[in-house]
Amino acid sequence: MLKVVEIEHLTVEYPGVKALDDVSFSVSEGDFLGIIGPNGAGKSTLFASILGLNTKYKGTIKFFGKDIQKSKEYLKLIGYVPQKPIFEKNFPATVNDVVNMGLRKKSHEKKIDEILQQLWIHELGNRRIGELSVGQQQRVFIAKALVNNPKLLILDEPVTGIDQHSIELFYSILKELNSKQKITIIWSSHDLDAVNKLANHVACLNQTLFFHGESDDFFDNDELVKQYSEASMQEHMHHH
Repeated sequence: MLKVVEIEHLTVEYPGVKALDDVSFSVSEGDFLGIIGPNGAGKSTLFASILGLNTKYKGTIKFFGKDIQKSKEYLKLIGYVPQKPIFEKNFPATVNDVVNMGLRKKSHEKKIDEILQQLWIHELGNRRIGELSVGQQQRVFIAKALVNNPKLLILDEPVTGIDQHSIELFYSILKELNSKQKITIIWSSHDLDAVNKLANHVACLNQTLFFHGESDDFFDNDELVKQYSEASMQEHMHHH
């Protein structure tokens, strides 16, 4: 199976703190990897490193077999949806404008139309982004990430602050993107039930890699889930 991402001995240190410590795993084409871990576990640091935003790391990151530090070309093949896109409530851009920002060839109306239909936001094309609910906004940002037909979609806790109905819809869209369009997905989440339902592989991250493998091997092992939950709980108490 073709490897989309290979991470070898990735270590990231900030002054006085080790964000990631000797993390190694790979993601194959067509995988849906759920990354779970407490706040402060290093998930966002991992994504920043894969996306070339953080270059101060030890180890190697390869994208389709090529070291990402050699060329930035690979970024064209990645769609990224951050935790909560930040913009002004009165930001004048419409939904169509925002999705168009993601296009490398500008103003490809047919393509924008298709992607908005796929994400059930077609009727919102001319609405201002600031007028939408958080759930609708997040679907617009997925549309922007998908409009260039990426090989890999990276989602950093994308349902923070979204209502339950939108979350269900969001998850069904992700499932379809992965199963029908064969887009490889790396997705970080605190929702273990959702990861269990959607992801075929799981990585448990807490500075080091606690587990990486098939979802069933993790979720069917009560001892592993218990260890993970206890570690998360301790981390939570430590942060509060």
